[in-house]
Amino acid sequence: MQEYKIFLKKIGILGITTILVSFNQLILLPILTQSLSILEYGVWVQYTITITIVPAIAVLGLPYTMVRFLSPHKSREEIQEVFYSLGFTVVLGSLLMALIFMLSATFLAKNLFNGNLFVAMFLPLSLFLNGLTLLFFDFFRTFQEMKRYSLFSFIQAYLVVFLVAALVFKGYGINGAIIGLIISQLILIIAMYIPILRKIGFKIPLFSNLKEYLNFGLPTIPTNLSFWILDITDRYLIGLFLGLSFVSYYSAAYLLGNLISIIMSPFYTLLLPNLALYHAQGRIQKIKTLINYSLKLFLTIAIPLFFLLSILSLPILEVLSNPEIAFGGYFITPILALGGVFFGLYGIMSQVIILEKKTRITGNIWIICAVSNLLMDITFGFFWGIMGIALTSLAVYIFAFIISLYYSLNYIRLELYPWFLIKSILTGFLMCIIIIILNPHKPLDIVLSAILGLGFYYLVLWKLGGIQEKELIFVKSFLEDIQYTLKQLIYRLKI
Repeated sequence: MQEYKIFLKKIGILGITTILVSFNQLILLPILTQSLSILEYGVWVQYTITITIVPAIAVLGLPYTMVRFLSPHKSREEIQEVFYSLGFTVVLGSLLMALIFMLSATFLAKNLFNGNLFVAMFLPLSLFLNGLTLLFFDFFRTFQEMKRYSLFSFIQAYLVVFLVAALVFKGYGINGAIIGLIISQLILIIAMYIPILRKIGFKIPLFSNLKEYLNFGLPTIPTNLSFWILDITDRYLIGLFLGLSFVSYYSAAYLLGNLISIIMSPFYTLLLPNLALYHAQGRIQKIKTLINYSLKLFLTIAIPLFFLLSILSLPILEVLSNPEIAFGGYFITPILALGGVFFGLYGIMSQVIILEKKTRITGNIWIICAVSNLLMDITFGFFWGIMGIALTSLAVYIFAFIISLYYSLNYIRLELYPWFLIKSILTGFLMCIIIIILNPHKPLDIVLSAILGLGFYYLVLWKLGGIQEKELIFVKSFLEDIQYTLKQLIYRLKI
């Protein structure tokens, strides 16, 4: 039980950080939508999507490989060899990808960035820098340095907000926003590499075992490429067929719906290092317990959030953006949020497949999803606009969940908690009725209604037996540990 308490504590610290980090997009949304034109905001969306997804392909799956193979118990020399073998290869892959985008700058400016060549010319630099960022974050993830991981995640999020807001308010427009983003990337990379250098030093690697790492990492490229296709085809096709205004409508709704996927991030970050350690020790029962425990914890958070986002989508978007964007996209938030629930379940279950080094399975899943998504986007998007594209996203996430469940059950017995799900969904509908009666529209009213709704949800779920007494005691103990940890961090900052 103590091991799970430690795991939950790390989940909690990272979860709090993830929530705080996710707010940066909510802060940027009104800054950008009220300072830039809708077309310029569409350019920002296309830019940030690209620098998020493309580096995940350029790094050849190697940062993720480090998490699976680099044990914290290796010697300093072994850590140096593995890290710098992967690191130099990541640099090479990122440089090649940046060069391709540099040569395509004119085409990208014309077709993605509303003719803005300035933005297209700076895109390759952002891509290269994000490749290094992925590598450094996974170093801290590998050694479960969650406090440092959380700190840099927070810095990354709010340094962007500060610099982008400063330059946009100075009147530099979309070009200033891009420059602010790049400056924040440079500062972050330097700040992250300093503790890595202090810990392991520097070494020119021999690239030993690189073939083994590539055999694991390369099959994840189809997965990353498919994620790229899934993520960008929605908005790129909307931009091509419906215009950048509809990209803004869809992206604002996507921002809300994606909050559920963000909840999955702490599980995704922490599960594999812990599972890999248990696997190396032959503790299979620990793996089963940790996976099942993570599934229920995720659902306990994700289900009420799905109902909240669905019912509060319009008033939240009215506050964060403007009436045109709010009314143009609020109705697809429930669809995207539900897709986030299924994607989160996939993210946890797929760790079993990855633990068994069956990365080709996840690659094939997302290749099928990407092709299906492209075809359905063109078909349903043509007939139903952004509603059809949102339904397509939901369909592919459900498919990925079902297939990952099928393969995961071949290796481990998963608990799906059917009665818990029924009780949670019924309680969610009751919570929605209360919020409809309250009918909040002002920011404070929205926050208070959400707090009241969540309090009602968890109280009723507990009374229905969806949450056990021992789980409440466990969570209470966990919250006390989190409170103590936060107090220690605040005390150190004051010093």
